[in-house]
Amino acid sequence: MSKAHQTSEDPFHWISRAIRKIHSWWLKWTYPFVSVGRNFSAHHSCDLRRPAANYMKIGDNVILERNVRLDVPVIPETDDPVILLGERCVLGQRTTVLAINRIEIRSDTIFAASVLVTDHNHAFEDVNTPIWKQGGTKGGTVCIEEGCWVGFGAIIAANEAELVIGKNSVIGANALVTRSIPPYSVVSGNPARVVKQYDPTTRKWVLGSVTPSPK
Repeated sequence: MSKAHQTSEDPFHWISRAIRKIHSWWLKWTYPFVSVGRNFSAHHSCDLRRPAANYMKIGDNVILERNVRLDVPVIPETDDPVILLGERCVLGQRTTVLAINRIEIRSDTIFAASVLVTDHNHAFEDVNTPIWKQGGTKGGTVCIEEGCWVGFGAIIAANEAELVIGKNSVIGANALVTRSIPPYSVVSGNPARVVKQYDPTTRKWVLGSVTPSPK
């Protein structure tokens, strides 16, 4: 097989790219986002409701892959944005972000596929009422700081208060994160725990947690 043949692209790939570019342009210029930065790119399969766009702020060079869902399921009590995506964020296929309070994903953070980030949950305490009729909890807020990597199938859920993922941290595949994580940490498991962390004193990565997890 020739090198030219190996590196050639399927002609339909260019059609897909054109559709994606047109769709991204359509979203940027017709949806009522708080703001959208340069080079915004969203696959045409993404689930972005027009009313929810009123509460979304998107930075430069953000990429939303196939079937990403960004949603604000309940009208917030504020006019401020409740979903904020920083510059150069990439949300992998089937990522879901559900916010009623505030979810901020800061610059240079990358998600693998099938990640869920939510700042609330379903209420379930009333055993005499079906769960779907009980609505959502008050929840909290989520902040994923700069430069993080969130692995396949991870769930980040704020049941209450503020949940912060410290900068340059790694969330392992299928991890369940319900409490804050210090910067420069590697976490895994259900519930997630710190398995490795960078020690700024020794300038080395060490097993376990160097600093206590923030509340």
